[in-house]
Amino acid sequence: MSENHSYSLAIGSDHAGYDLKQHLIGHLGGLGHRVTDHGTHSTESVDYPPICAEVARSVRDGKVDFGIVLGGSGQGEQIAANKVRGVRAALCNDLYLAEMARSHNNANVLSMGGRVVSFELAVQIVATFCCRWAVESCRSSSPSRSSPRSSRRPSRAADTSDASHNSQKSKYRKEPANAVAITNQP
Repeated sequence: MSENHSYSLAIGSDHAGYDLKQHLIGHLGGLGHRVTDHGTHSTESVDYPPICAEVARSVRDGKVDFGIVLGGSGQGEQIAANKVRGVRAALCNDLYLAEMARSHNNANVLSMGGRVVSFELAVQIVATFCCRWAVESCRSSSPSRSSPRSSRRPSRAADTSDASHNSQKSKYRKEPANAVAITNQP
């Protein structure tokens, strides 16, 4: 990670991601970053959604720059974090996904699987995610740049009213002539 930037981040895991979480806390703290640990604090089985929600709320409320949630695969943790409005959690178990999550999706929470990635790869994934975060935050603070397209996506994606769905459906998709409507009418 860049020596010039210090980050604040929230981190949380279930029991399967505990060892990776401890490793990342030590590594990131050693680099001078401020890390807030939302648990769990052992390898005892635990329900992860409340932990992921705490991390996500810290990001949403601006208490930290970004969040990290960890589990066995990271999949459930990503889903749980994404339940918090304003959070864009991305499952990134490789460097390419970490880069794309930031550059194309403006992700603000990183999810990884402790049973999927090694400690060394996890450190590289976090570095890729953080470095991209620093680049994007510097760009967005420049008055000459408009907001990135990805920052507008969540509000569009959240609009699931029938009117917007129907207009997008007709605009982007052509229904086959033999399509059968499926309804829940008796």
